[in-house]
Amino acid sequence: MAEHTRSSITIEAAPAAVMGVIADFDRYPEWAGEVKEAEVLATDDAGRAEQVRLLLDAGAIKDDHTLAYRWIGADEVHWSLVRSQMLRTLDGSYALTALEGGARTEVTYQLTVDVKIPMLGMIKRKAEKVIIDRALAGLKKRVESGAGAGGTGTGDTAPAAGAAAAGNDPAAGEGPAVTDAPA
Repeated sequence: MAEHTRSSITIEAAPAAVMGVIADFDRYPEWAGEVKEAEVLATDDAGRAEQVRLLLDAGAIKDDHTLAYRWIGADEVHWSLVRSQMLRTLDGSYALTALEGGARTEVTYQLTVDVKIPMLGMIKRKAEKVIIDRALAGLKKRVESGAGAGGTGTGDTAPAAGAAAAGNDPAAGEGPAVTDAPA
């Protein structure tokens, strides 16, 4: 049975603004530090990405992979691995929940990663936690800066800087709550 890692964060913006940033793959290199290139390969009838190629540089893991996306309504997106050089599995999702009448959004990120090289389960879970913490902190900073989808943003958008600016510095033990759970 595959295990996944899950974490949530609250963003001071409406769900539509948050999903706008999540769906704007061309701008990922501006705020998702490990993503060096993003290219939408296919879209659905609504213009949403169905397949995206991402060039990832996360220190020990450098990979060129393609993900397939499945959109569920306006507040949820799931993805799964189509092809990769280093990964066997990369399944994840963002689920958005409106808070306070839609003025704020709880974002829950779930991720399962499996690499082609042997790796202990606890090391994989730690890698998943780091990926999730950085992605949520970067997303929060990007949305709350007002850059949003199609925006230019200002300042440093590196995930570590985003985590510290958002008061969620994983190095200081102030990251989003993460749980390990069987899928």
